[in-house]
This record gives sequence, structure tokens and C-alpha cells, in this order.
Amino acid sequence: MTTLRPILARTRGYRHGPITRLISPDDLGEQLKPFILLDLFDDEVEPGFGFGMHPHSGIATLTWQPGSDVRYSDTTGQNGILKAGGLEWMNAGGGAWHQGSLMGSGRVTGFQLWVALPPGIEDGPSFGQYVAPDAVAVTPVPGGTLRVLLGEIGAGEHKVASPIHAHHDMSYLVLALEPGQSWTYSPPAGHSAAFAFVFSGAAAVQGEASDAALVVLGQEGDIRIDTADQPAKVLIGTAVPHAYPLVMGPSSVHTNEASLAAAMARIREIGAQLRAR
Repeated sequence: MTTLRPILARTRGYRHGPITRLISPDDLGEQLKPFILLDLFDDEVEPGFGFGMHPHSGIATLTWQPGSDVRYSDTTGQNGILKAGGLEWMNAGGGAWHQGSLMGSGRVTGFQLWVALPPGIEDGPSFGQYVAPDAVAVTPVPGGTLRVLLGEIGAGEHKVASPIHAHHDMSYLVLALEPGQSWTYSPPAGHSAAFAFVFSGAAAVQGEASDAALVVLGQEGDIRIDTADQPAKVLIGTAVPHAYPLVMGPSSVHTNEASLAAAMARIREIGAQLRAR
């Protein structure tokens, strides 16, 4: 008999401009780390809307923007256009800057996730990885499809894995489920941090209506998604917990004060170089 993880908490987050912050390092991020920040972008946009050059350190960001092409550049020397549905993975390491602007118009929905990095990696070199839409791992599931943004699912010849190496044992998935369907996910052993968020259509999580809220799930058991008369899209994250403190800077999260201080110095150095250009 399937045992479902209990729902421990629900949140609608808080909105600032076009962004709804669903997870933050100073609240649910402590409970869900390595998932320490999750922003939902959902708004009407014009071409060129975006976020100017800004820094991070001690974390990696994963941006998934399925509704618009994105023009990007970063201080690892990369720049270009990422087609809608692709992935931007920016491992900020000891300090990096990046920027992006949307090239589409109309209603656009997407997500940015912050992932806490372990000691050593948080101080290491920064790098960006840009995954084209057709390289994002996708697999059929009963009644729908599953995108594997981070981690892997299945085993052997049936294994489907993200092309991104995240330095952490985690799964970050997008489930698209047709009406009248049910899908059950059994997370890997040790994945005791877990959440689910229905961001399109309507679905029940663990037999309960999602009610447009992100749900924080218990440490053990399966995750079940059910649809009735509507299709749904659901964001699911599970992971082995990050075992270190969250030491926060303005746009950085590290495991200790010394690492944060070194990264802040590096960020200021890069910022000075950018201003001098």
C-alpha cells in the first residue's frame, strides 16, 4: 500500500511586482534546503523586460522560462539567446554577475530556483550552463509527461537525467498531467526535503486540492498528483537536505561567514571591472 507524505505547510508566498516569492532563505528555505529560494514570474510583458546585471555567490540559480526566449549574458564570458523552454544554470561559486531580458510579449510564466552549494563548491569558480529546449530531459508518464530539470528519474535503460550536474542529490521536476489522471512519484532514498506547486490548471496533491499554494511535504512516503476535469502542470522538488547553515548576504548564501566575506570582496572586484568597461 502506498504511503503518502503528509502536507506540513502551505504558502501562497508574497508578491513583489511581477514576482511571487514562494520560498525564501529566511523562512521555508531553512526547512527545504538545498531549495532555498523559489520565485514564480507570472505577468504581462513587453520585449526587453528583464533584470539587469546583478551578482550572486555561494549558490546556483536555475531559471526555466517556458513562455519566452531570453537574451542573457554573464561574467563567465557567455552571452546569447536561450530559446523558450530552455534552462539557465548559473553556478555562482565564489562570485559572478549575470543578466537576462525577455524577448517575448504577452503573458509569461517561469521560475527561478536558488540551490545552496556545499563547502568548497561555494568558493569555487563560477560557470554558466545554457540548455536548449530540445536538450531538456523529457519522459512520458501515465497520463502525461515529465521534464527533469535537475536530477534523474528511473534506472538502467529507463533512466532519464538532467544534463546539469547540480553538486547535490536532488530532483526538480515539471509534471504535465491530462484531465482525469493520477501520477505517483516515489522519491529516491534520503530525499526528505520535498515540495509541490500546481502552477497551471487544477490538481490535488496528496488527495487535497492545491488551492494555488505551494505545499511543503513530510520526510517519508510518496507524492501523488490527481487531476479531475482540467489538465495541470506541477512543479515538484525533492532532495537530500543541505546539512549546513545558511549565512546570507544581499544576493548570496554561504555556509559560513568567512566564505561569505571572501565572496563579497570578489563581487565588488568584478563590479568595479564592469563599471570600468
